[in-house]
Amino acid sequence: MICFPNAKINIGLNVLSRRTDGYHNLETIFYPIKINDALEVIEAAEMGFETSGIPIPGYANENLCLRAYELMRKDFDLPNIRIHLHKNIPIGAGLGGGSSDAAFFIKLINDKFGLEIAKEQMLGYCKVLGADCSFFIENRPVFAQGIGDEFEPLDIDLSPYHLVLVKPDVHVSTGEAYRGVKYSEPVNPLKTLVRLPVEEWNCNIKNDFEPHIFNSHPQIRLVKANLLEAGALFALMSGSGSSVFGVFNEKPDLSMMDESCLVYSDI
Repeated sequence: MICFPNAKINIGLNVLSRRTDGYHNLETIFYPIKINDALEVIEAAEMGFETSGIPIPGYANENLCLRAYELMRKDFDLPNIRIHLHKNIPIGAGLGGGSSDAAFFIKLINDKFGLEIAKEQMLGYCKVLGADCSFFIENRPVFAQGIGDEFEPLDIDLSPYHLVLVKPDVHVSTGEAYRGVKYSEPVNPLKTLVRLPVEEWNCNIKNDFEPHIFNSHPQIRLVKANLLEAGALFALMSGSGSSVFGVFNEKPDLSMMDESCLVYSDI
């Protein structure tokens, strides 16, 4: 059985404060996009996990899909399986690829073995695995707050526009992103600002990670500048970086991008 986990972008990101548990309060908008991994599961005599595509750093036994399976095995009598993950969503890009893989894996196992798991139980597994993992269970635009795990459905549709995402050859860790961020309360709530015309987003919607990450990684700043020069109505770094997306009225000429960048159109 196979599924195709998709990525997300963050339309705005405000880091409000540091919590006593070490996490951060934030507000952002998660929006699903059409950049996909491929995830296949078959029954097998022994557990197995293999990958292809973009290399995944770290140890295979730490992959969120395997961690999700161990969580589910505590509640259900599941057989051994072999998992193949073809990685296409860039890693360390603020796109939630690992979280998406885990959430789609939970849904796939539910369907494959007819477990009839309630949505609330799926969300419970996801909360153990990562703050944004739960988003991919319903996989629709939301306003997110708390640590990024409290969702409010949001009526926003960018399908009339041409979305482009560019990933420079830079990796930004979550730790690096949060070490340099400055906390601030927004003057106007993000879920109000996003209702402005897209043409007004550049002057109103921000990502609190951009200033210090742009200073540390000028390649990312250049990508955003190039998208705006190419005619983007709005451009912003997604999440903690390093990818930047642009919203255009029509397909742009991005020939000025460095050859080392990954460019995704019609996302």
